[in-house]
Amino acid sequence: MLNKDFQQPGVYKKENICMTTKDRAYLKGLAMNIDPVLSLGKSSLTPEFVAAASEALEARELIKINVLKNCFDDPKELGITLAERTRSTLVQVIGRKVVLYRPNRENPKIVLPGDTKKKQSVKAGEVHGNLKRRK
Repeated sequence: MLNKDFQQPGVYKKENICMTTKDRAYLKGLAMNIDPVLSLGKSSLTPEFVAAASEALEARELIKINVLKNCFDDPKELGITLAERTRSTLVQVIGRKVVLYRPNRENPKIVLPGDTKKKQSVKAGEVHGNLKRRK
């Protein structure tokens, strides 16, 4: 299960990816606009499918997989198993769609909201985005 790896409420650790609920929500928002890259059929999870998913994760970082109706396995269980085999994080399973995320170590394309290591403090009167901080 996904919740057995949590360290504190809202923070999930899977493989070496520590993801907060805010990061997960951000990835869900990005996943709404992408089309499924792979389709999982009646042969279910094969080593070739796992290799194809791993290559797609390497190229895109965030992928959506369509589980066809002729695949009789549970999509949530397939997502958990595929995430373990590809060393990625299961973002969500909605119906028969599975979303996986694995950051590229050399050249990350997606920057999560929790990854900003240098948070600058806003001085009084300094404009930060559209907001001004009051004294």
